[in-house]
Amino acid sequence: MQIRYLESVDSTQSHLKELIRHHAIDIPHAIVANIQTDGIGSRGNTWSSMDGNLFLSFAIALKDLPSDLKLESASIYFAYLLKDTLSDLNSQVWMKWPNDFYIRDFKIGGMITNVLKETLVCGVGINLLSAPDGFSKLDIEVQRDELIKKYFKKLQENISWKQVFSKYQLEFYRNQNFFTHKNNSRISLANASLQSDGSILVNGERIFSLR
Repeated sequence: MQIRYLESVDSTQSHLKELIRHHAIDIPHAIVANIQTDGIGSRGNTWSSMDGNLFLSFAIALKDLPSDLKLESASIYFAYLLKDTLSDLNSQVWMKWPNDFYIRDFKIGGMITNVLKETLVCGVGINLLSAPDGFSKLDIEVQRDELIKKYFKKLQENISWKQVFSKYQLEFYRNQNFFTHKNNSRISLANASLQSDGSILVNGERIFSLR
């Protein structure tokens, strides 16, 4: 993974997509920024930039993804491996379905994935040092670049979806007091049933992350 470090950018994800569109980089490739002025959050929201936090996007060719990974559940896969990396460092972080990082009852970050030119683009933001009102920050001290190094090392293992899912399945119960969204509707996860492909069943309806 080639990593490009920037002082400031509007969005690491938007910048990386632009480089891909213009065939300006080789894949795999990552963009890391110290400051992000217009970060992309879930459902089109912005993700606030605060000094010292993690602003990272990376691109991986679809052909290099685990053979059993459905693209609809890519955000679960890559988010859980980052959660696992943080757990290895003794964080109590947990992952709310499908792509949010939480410490106790407060969100500290999230991940978004989408496809562009046979490439999966993943964007992630985590409050490592500071958080805006209504959010929280990571519960351990970790150097940003060291975390990225450990995370990308884990990605190189090309762990199967089945292995990741089996671990996430054991922790899914933590979602029961939370909500997700579909078509701007708020959906309780209290009675959601996690399926083997990463989707959930709620009141008989199957919902994929699509983020």
